[in-house]
Amino acid sequence: MSDQSQFRLLGKRRFGPFFLAQALGAFNDNAFRQGMIVLIGFHLGLAIEAVSFYAMVAPAVFILPFFLFSATAGQIAEKFEKTRLIRYVKLFEIVAMLVAVYAFHAAQVWLLFVVLFLMGLQSTVFGPIKYAILPQALQVKELVGGNGLVEMGTSMAVLIGMMAGGTLMAMGEFGATAASILVVGVAVVGYLVSRAIPPAPATAPDLKFNWNPVTETIRVMRYVTKDRTIFNSILGISWFWFFGTVFTAQLPAYTQTYLGGSEGVLNLTLALFSVGVGIGSLLCERLSGHKVEIGLVPFGSIGMTVFAIDLYFARPLASTVSGLGAMQFLSADGSMRIVFDLILIGLFAGLFIVPLFALVQNRTDRSELSRVIAGNNILNALFMVISAGLGLGLTAVGLTIPQIFLCVAVLNAAVAIYIYTLVPEFLMRFLSWILINTLYRIRTEGLDQVPEHGPALLVCNHVSYMDALIVAGSVRRPARFVMYYKIFNIPVMSFIFRTAKAIPIASTRENPALLEKAFEEIDRALSEGEIVCIFPEGGLTSDGEIARFRPGVERILAKRAVPVVPLAIRGLWGSIFSRRDSAPGRMRLPRRFWSRIVLSVGAPVAPDEASAEVLEQRVRELRGTWA
Repeated sequence: MSDQSQFRLLGKRRFGPFFLAQALGAFNDNAFRQGMIVLIGFHLGLAIEAVSFYAMVAPAVFILPFFLFSATAGQIAEKFEKTRLIRYVKLFEIVAMLVAVYAFHAAQVWLLFVVLFLMGLQSTVFGPIKYAILPQALQVKELVGGNGLVEMGTSMAVLIGMMAGGTLMAMGEFGATAASILVVGVAVVGYLVSRAIPPAPATAPDLKFNWNPVTETIRVMRYVTKDRTIFNSILGISWFWFFGTVFTAQLPAYTQTYLGGSEGVLNLTLALFSVGVGIGSLLCERLSGHKVEIGLVPFGSIGMTVFAIDLYFARPLASTVSGLGAMQFLSADGSMRIVFDLILIGLFAGLFIVPLFALVQNRTDRSELSRVIAGNNILNALFMVISAGLGLGLTAVGLTIPQIFLCVAVLNAAVAIYIYTLVPEFLMRFLSWILINTLYRIRTEGLDQVPEHGPALLVCNHVSYMDALIVAGSVRRPARFVMYYKIFNIPVMSFIFRTAKAIPIASTRENPALLEKAFEEIDRALSEGEIVCIFPEGGLTSDGEIARFRPGVERILAKRAVPVVPLAIRGLWGSIFSRRDSAPGRMRLPRRFWSRIVLSVGAPVAPDEASAEVLEQRVRELRGTWA
């Protein structure tokens, strides 16, 4: 899979039917909602005050089930087989759409809101199943690609569904009939497709069901907050919905007032944002090297901030024209800047959200994942409500829509800095990813050999000053690195090493106290279930060959018996930051820049077999004859 496109998953039964079923659900959800908006706003002859009231109430009605039933939905997804649940959800969708047919033709607004509530309930139940089934169907190395496809499919389905539902409902006297045929037909097709999804066994079949939504919500939030990295990842996901809700909620008025556009321009702006999210979601797998790369998250947040700020400067004043069609808008002066801003905001939002979902799925215990996703949905709904309140508040104090975009962009930067301060792993991975992908072209082999959970010791040959960053930027789990204290103190890289909680070490002759402290810290990290990476040669190679492994590794294993994973870096000798290009006191111009290098990972070695000699031989075999 690592050498093939993520689109290959669409042809697999374990992913393809699920992908189509969830995309059809997102399509139908938005087709109904947009059809409802057009019907209430343009075909019932209601006063503008009534239309405005219904427009404000509708999001609250849809979101309400997330607060009421998410905790219960998480338990259901955990306790029962997921594929059967998906089929029940799809049958429920058919029933809801049949009610919608009657509501469309009878022009019963209250019944339309009942259906809207039911669709919110369907999304509440489906959410924990949707994201918890992916780790069961996909390998770890497929998670980013799978999540990228799901996010791309969802964003495009939302866009196409909105356009289809609104367009059909606008077809005069036949609008209600056309929209009815669409939503019922899609619901039926979604159910038929769901029957091709392979079984996904319950992850906690013995779970004792708690029917009290209040106490279960409290319990679910404890699952969410149990792991700091997972909790802050979920806060990041919720922030994505906050950010997106502010922008999409303001687009109709922004299009009319500042772009001078008609409904066609509104559809274009929604399409640009959705296409951007889809592109960014798909790019995640390519940029991450088919692994859960949280270093993309800061990259995404930076791009969201930069291009949201630029959107303010692109059109800060109201338009002097009105009623422009899509093509007229595109040909107007300054419009292409706005087009690129909207696309790139969406693109970087995709880079932001996909790794966060993949990280939550990868690091959460399978028996708790559905409930963690349920907690995530609760927080998402809360952030969406807060975003609506913020939009109303900023408008009430007199801010223009471009100024609201600017405020949210600045707020996005502040929130990102706060999250990365709480969880430095995000920023460390970002800096590592930037450095390594700027200096080298890296390929990995055997990353699956590194245990997903529990303590382990990684041993690697030592070729350059960048070895720790290469390993840190490639191995999916955060590792504690043991490194020579002088390398640890190198400017700029020292920040990364300290952020990653690297362990500085010195020889007995140089600093015996630091040496003993290092061994104590290594043992403590292993006792807490972390992975630790050491370079047993004790220093950089001076000739490209692997030096004799020192017995420090045996001292570590004598105190704490953990599996040992051998690693070998190939192709780095002679590149930038290797000793071949250095001289005492200065660095010569590198002989090779942007070198092709390989990080190869071997099978774990049992602690009772992991002598220094055995590990040295394993690393030599992995490296082969290529330094």
